[in-house]
Amino acid sequence: MNLIKYRNLFFAFSLAVIIPGIFALSAWGLNLGIDFSGGTLWEVKFESVNNLTPQSLQEFLNGEGADVSQAAKTSDNSILIKMRTTDENKIQDIKKETEIRYGQTEDLRLETVGPLISRELTRKALLAVGMAILAIVLYITWAFRKVPKPASPLAFGVCTIFALVHDVVVVVGIFAILGRILNIEIDSLFITALLTVIGFSVHDTIVVFDRIRENLNKQSQMTFEMIINNSLLETLARSLNTSLTAVFVLVALLIFGGASIKTFVLALLIGIISGTYSSIFNAAPLLVVWNNIVSRRPRYQQKP
Repeated sequence: MNLIKYRNLFFAFSLAVIIPGIFALSAWGLNLGIDFSGGTLWEVKFESVNNLTPQSLQEFLNGEGADVSQAAKTSDNSILIKMRTTDENKIQDIKKETEIRYGQTEDLRLETVGPLISRELTRKALLAVGMAILAIVLYITWAFRKVPKPASPLAFGVCTIFALVHDVVVVVGIFAILGRILNIEIDSLFITALLTVIGFSVHDTIVVFDRIRENLNKQSQMTFEMIINNSLLETLARSLNTSLTAVFVLVALLIFGGASIKTFVLALLIGIISGTYSSIFNAAPLLVVWNNIVSRRPRYQQKP
């Protein structure tokens, strides 16, 4: 099977996923949660109201000036509410009005994030992602410094970053669309998910690249494209099986997990699927493109 021959189709599919996300991100941006925009997280349990829905509670609280962005029922039969307001007096008034309307309540969690803290968290989140990417490209270039010709150590590092950035853009772009359509907010756990996706993407890519390095020594009589293709076929089953086991767990968590981790789980699920695809169908074919540009050799022809 010659996977490399279809690399342009693989690149086109990636662009078809990335471009709508980029447009959504530039037009609408991300729907920032209270961790980044400031607000209050209130998890409350009602003792006497069993048929209360998050939607009806959200309408009531908005009528009281709470500016609720999200309300969802948790696995503990409590309701998790995200409000834009940070005024402590206003919050206490809202709690009193809620008890008057619905009876006795129990606060399971009440956390307020001010605008200064949210701006600092945003800055640190961007810094963490940037430092992780820089450290990865330096490490990959160093780790593959003795790769046999015609491969280039820099090519391995750059292609890894291309695959990594692909996965980050896919996740962020899809969440920009979901934030507009389904009002899904991102919080600090979303950054944790992004960093996890970055690690998973690089890990999967290194497995493929390491097999390429081995085959460059063992199959030196073949062309570079043939070696890349053979390496992909040898690692394909391993990559898919590893990713599928993680996907099954994440799907179960997404269906049965609590409301507070659904954004985190969804980001991980999208990122792992994207990372598996990019490591197989983007990173390795990009090595071929790099080599063809540098060497100008005929494509996929056996050496005499």
